[in-house]
Amino acid sequence: MSDTAQGAVLVISSHVVRGSVGNRAAVFALETLGHPVWALPTIVLPWHPGHGRSTRLTFSEADFDLAIDDILAAPWLPEVKAVLSGYFANAAQARSVARLVTALREKSPELFYACDPVIGDLGGLYVPQPTAEAIRDHLLPLASLATPNRYELAWLSGAPLDDNNAVMEAALALGPSRMLVTSAVPMMTGGTGNLYLSGRNALLAEHRSIDNAPNGLGDLLASLFLSRLMSGMEEERALQLATASVFEVLARAVKRGSDELTLAADAASLSTPMAMVQMRHLMHPSQRRKK
Repeated sequence: MSDTAQGAVLVISSHVVRGSVGNRAAVFALETLGHPVWALPTIVLPWHPGHGRSTRLTFSEADFDLAIDDILAAPWLPEVKAVLSGYFANAAQARSVARLVTALREKSPELFYACDPVIGDLGGLYVPQPTAEAIRDHLLPLASLATPNRYELAWLSGAPLDDNNAVMEAALALGPSRMLVTSAVPMMTGGTGNLYLSGRNALLAEHRSIDNAPNGLGDLLASLFLSRLMSGMEEERALQLATASVFEVLARAVKRGSDELTLAADAASLSTPMAMVQMRHLMHPSQRRKK
């Protein structure tokens, strides 16, 4: 698939000086798979805060909004076929990106928007509640694809998600036509899964769980799955390959004892993963309602 056919992706998320999270993970993955990438940072940090003190270099809300204006006025804008958003430093940035996506859709109705709502984990929200609410209220209604983890989906839907039926019902109620939920409830012992729900498919991609995983897996999965869908690949195959790539990169990084994903060393795992993934077809919520 040529660069022109796949199209450029505008990626909007955090940037770290050291590490492979946020834009650092997404840009590398998308470029490895052949996409030109436009990258807009929402915040700059020396490294992921999980490693220790990390000064937040932020932009004023007005300056960020002006950058959105510049992008919308760019003569190269027709290059952009998809937008991927991740971490936001404040609620105003989420509203600015909603304005961007809406304006892009007016020019190109087929624009694909992937929203990775980076707002929390098992411990709860790690962004201010107004930021999470702005993502829920302004961005998710625009999304072609959303990629929350199970704990983010639980907060966004306001429902406990103790099993995959509850995950699918919450995904269906939230709105985006395609939802990829990470940290889904595994069916295999010692495993973890990615649950994908669309109008046609309810799929679970599982692999064994690995302890002490470096950060950035969600950023990586969202970008890989987006790329596979943009290439025209069938949903099941796209999910299988994206999940296999992430598992392979994770396993290799942990084997090396690295505290970050080692993407440069494992670029081949992004394009041609060899890891085995257990694929399961689940009963779609629409089928359950017919019974």
